[in-house]
Amino acid sequence: MSLDIPPEEFERLVVEELDELPDEMVDGLENVVFVVEDRPEDGSLDVLGTYDGVAVTERDRYGFGEMPDRIILFREPLLAICDDEDELRDEIHVTLVHEIAHYYGIDDERLHELGWA
Repeated sequence: MSLDIPPEEFERLVVEELDELPDEMVDGLENVVFVVEDRPEDGSLDVLGTYDGVAVTERDRYGFGEMPDRIILFREPLLAICDDEDELRDEIHVTLVHEIAHYYGIDDERLHELGWA
C-alpha cells in the first residue's frame, strides 16, 4: 500500500529534507529551483526525480536572465514506493542528493560508486 500525503504536506517534507542537506552541497547551487510535480510528463511511476538544466561542469558561463535550472521531485512515484513517512523522508533525501549531484556534473555511474544510486 502506498502512502497518501497531500501535495502541501509533501512539499513541506521536501523543504525539511532540503534543510537537512549539508551546507557545502546546497551553498554551491546557483539559479536552481526545486519543484514538486505529481508525476513525469509521460505519466510513469518509474522516475522519482530529475535535473532539468546544464551541469556546472558543462557551462561556459551563466548569463544574466537565464531561466533557472530545475530539480523536480515527483510526488506520486515517491509515495508509491514508500510504506511510511520515515521511508518517504529517506527517499526524498536520496532523490535530492542524486539530482543535486547531476547539477554538479556527477553522473549515475559515479553515484553508484558512491552508493547514492
